[in-house]
Amino acid sequence: MSAKVCLVTGASSGIGQATARELLRAGHVVYGAARRAHLMGALREAGGHALPMDVTKEEDLHRVVRTIVDAHGRIDVLVNNAGTVVHGAIEDTPLAMAREVFEVNVFGPARLTQLVLPLMRHRRSGTIVNVSSIGGELALPLGAWYYASKHAQEAFSDTLRMEVAPFGIDVVVIQPGIIRTGFEAGSARQLREISGQGPYHRMAEAMAQAAEAAMNDPDSPASDPGVVAATIVEAVESDRPETRYVVGWQAEALLNLHRTLPDRDFDAAVTAHHPARSTS
Repeated sequence: MSAKVCLVTGASSGIGQATARELLRAGHVVYGAARRAHLMGALREAGGHALPMDVTKEEDLHRVVRTIVDAHGRIDVLVNNAGTVVHGAIEDTPLAMAREVFEVNVFGPARLTQLVLPLMRHRRSGTIVNVSSIGGELALPLGAWYYASKHAQEAFSDTLRMEVAPFGIDVVVIQPGIIRTGFEAGSARQLREISGQGPYHRMAEAMAQAAEAAMNDPDSPASDPGVVAATIVEAVESDRPETRYVVGWQAEALLNLHRTLPDRDFDAAVTAHHPARSTS
């Protein structure tokens, strides 16, 4: 199989970093893009390329696409992985923070997709991989804006898949479960800052403590980012990839639970250890 020219966003850590390295190991030409380009030294040393990019800045998106096209004349694979999260009750979370989540998780990837599609249509081939989450189908307390953004990303992907199929372009959604990354390292702090003092403080504190326990557990069963990266490489190299890949610890179990249980039963199951009622 000939090498594909791949652009991976959010490649400075976690799933993005693992994906860039795995694609490079598989023999592809890899460009990793992230705000923290200085953290991609290992990718450069392995033969990949590292570009600074903020997915919310139009000029950055144009510069990165232009850099790759000038060097190779094409982009075969776009992995939209860059993402952010905010934790707090809907009532408490400032809408400016909510908008930032959508800028990073939805509008940034959408704009980058718009920029690469003409290149892919011209060649009548290409693969766009959108790294979503099991949160693209279900939702948990105190994360409404993250889950809403992932639901939006999945609907966007479904429409995109139908629109670009006639041009030979594949659209793939990746739904990771619980993965061992630093993505939610600030969860406990956010929960306490945004909802730690108000009517949702009992739930916020319970979830903050659970997040801290998970972060500090050396025996955590959370999956390594490499399992997601391997799945993305499988999709990229497939002649007919699946439209969705569910991967990682608890992913299948939680999605099946959500798809099977009535809404209120699912609500009760996932909030059983996070009391919602305040003592104030």
